[in-house]
Amino acid sequence: MIIRNASVYTQEGAFVHRDIYIEGDRFAQSGEDLSDRRELDASGCYAIPALTDMHFHGCMGFDLSDGTTAAIDAMAAYQASVGVANIVPATMTLPENVLLKVCEAARTYAGEDRENRKDRARLRGIHMEGPFVAPDKKGAQSGAYIRKPDIALFDRLNGASGGLIKILTIAPEQEGAMELIERRHSGVIMSLGHTNADYDLSIQAFERGASHVTHLYNAMNPLLHRAPGLIGAAADRGDVSVEIICDGIHVHPAAVRTAFKIFGDERIIFVSDSMRATGLEDGEYLLGGQMVKVTGNHALLPDRTLAGSVTSLLNCMRRAVLEMGIPLESAVRCAAVNPARRMGIYTECGNISPGKKADVVLLKKEGLELRQVILSGEPVQG
Repeated sequence: MIIRNASVYTQEGAFVHRDIYIEGDRFAQSGEDLSDRRELDASGCYAIPALTDMHFHGCMGFDLSDGTTAAIDAMAAYQASVGVANIVPATMTLPENVLLKVCEAARTYAGEDRENRKDRARLRGIHMEGPFVAPDKKGAQSGAYIRKPDIALFDRLNGASGGLIKILTIAPEQEGAMELIERRHSGVIMSLGHTNADYDLSIQAFERGASHVTHLYNAMNPLLHRAPGLIGAAADRGDVSVEIICDGIHVHPAAVRTAFKIFGDERIIFVSDSMRATGLEDGEYLLGGQMVKVTGNHALLPDRTLAGSVTSLLNCMRRAVLEMGIPLESAVRCAAVNPARRMGIYTECGNISPGKKADVVLLKKEGLELRQVILSGEPVQG
C-alpha cells in the first residue's frame, strides 16, 4: 500500500510532506517491489502514528471490570476505530474475587490467536488502579473495597493475569506501600496516585522505584508554594512521567499549559480515563459498582465527584491542540510516542519508520477530524 501526499509525523517530531510505503503489516523503506499496490491519496491530511492509551476503563457499554473477553474485544474494536493501536485498560477498586476474574479474562484474551485481527487495538497489559489507594483521595473508586498495599494480593492478581499487570497506581502513604513499590517495581510501572502524599514522601517513593503519576492534578494535593506535594516532587524528578486528561473537564486548559511548561512534552502522557459510556448517548452507567450520570462531557457520581471521562484519546489530543493551545507536534508526542516508549513497545510501534508496525492515523488538517485508521497495514472500518 502507498499513502500519497500526506504531511507525515517523523521520528524527529516534525511534519514532512512525503509518501508512506507499507508492505504487509510493516512500514517499508520505498515503493519498490511492493506486493500491495493499493494507493490512498492523503492530500490535505496529517499522518501520525496510531495512539497508545495507558489508562482507560471502558467504552461502548463495556468495562474491563466486566471480567469477560467479550468486553475486552468490544473495547479493542472501538479503540481501533478511533485511532488507538495499543491499550492498557484499567481496573477499579473492587473485591479480590472480581479482580481475579478481570485478570483471568485478560490473560485468556491475550493468549488467543489474534494475529489476523487487524481491526482491534492490541492489549498491552493491565493498569491496576486500586485497591491500594487513599480513602480520602479515592475519587470515583469505591471506598468499600480499598485495601492496604499487600504484596501477596498483588502477586495473586498478577499471577492470575499471566504477568499482564504493567502499571500499578498506589498511594505511598498507605501501610505497606513502600515495600510493595521497592520489591515489585521491576517490570511494573509504579504510579503514584489517589494519594495525600506530601513532597518528601513522594520523593521517597520515587527513590524506592515509583516512576509515574496517575492523572496529574486529579485525586492528589494541589501544588502550593509551601507544600509542593506530589506534583512538585514529580517536577523535580526528571525520570518521572505524568498522565494528564485533556477532556476539557478534568483539568483547566491553563493548568494543562502549565504542566507542559513544568514537565515538557517529553514527560507528559495523554490518557483518556474513559468509562463505559464513551461512544454512547447520555444516561446512567455503572463504574466500579457505582452509578454514574453522563451529561455531555461530564460523568458524575451522585455526590458530583468526577467519574472518568466520556471521550476518546484522539478527542483529548484534538482538544489539547484546538482548545488548549498545545502544538500539534507536542500533542502527537504525548498521545502516540511517549506512551509507546513508557510501555516498552517503541521498538515495534509509535512512529512511522521502516520496519515498524504499519499503524497510522490520517487526520484532516481542517479541524483534525479523523479520516482513516490503518492498523497492521489494513484500513479499519467504522
